[in-house]
Amino acid sequence: MNLFLRLLWLRLSAHRRGPVSLWDTVSTPFRVAPTDLDALFHMNNGKYLSLLDLGRVDLMLRSGFWGRLDERGWYPVVAGQTITYRRSLKLWQRFDLHTRVVGLDDRWIYLEQTFAVGREIYAAAMVRARFLKKTGGSVGHDELEEMTGPFGDHLAVPDWALAWADATKIAPTTLPR
Repeated sequence: MNLFLRLLWLRLSAHRRGPVSLWDTVSTPFRVAPTDLDALFHMNNGKYLSLLDLGRVDLMLRSGFWGRLDERGWYPVVAGQTITYRRSLKLWQRFDLHTRVVGLDDRWIYLEQTFAVGREIYAAAMVRARFLKKTGGSVGHDELEEMTGPFGDHLAVPDWALAWADATKIAPTTLPR
């Protein structure tokens, strides 16, 4: 329920945080709620992953990208993510989740998402995603670029993220006997 309320809040308040480009870094404010805590009374590691979803939704809503996806019958999916925790977020602590598209390879879109208190980074994640069609199949980069306009020369996936994507492929699609 907590994430549903946060999603509702994002949708209702997106206009107050102002429009952005899909290629901008968005900062989404949050506060650690009691339902975010684990047994050690800091934010649960799984909650970070759920909040990453909301940061991406905020970027898509504020850039108008969400509406254009919906019009075409496309939707985003996460294929992989990695996160590194540096410091713990505590009950009632305010923090911002910074989200930005860093680049594309031949198949995936990569986003960097950072949890910060002020200028101090508490956790950082790299997310590998793509878009699917409700009618079936994947959205090609050419179709995506037709919708968004040119991707821009500033987009570049770090070498380590490409190596991570390659190293984390799931080879067989079935378990061995």
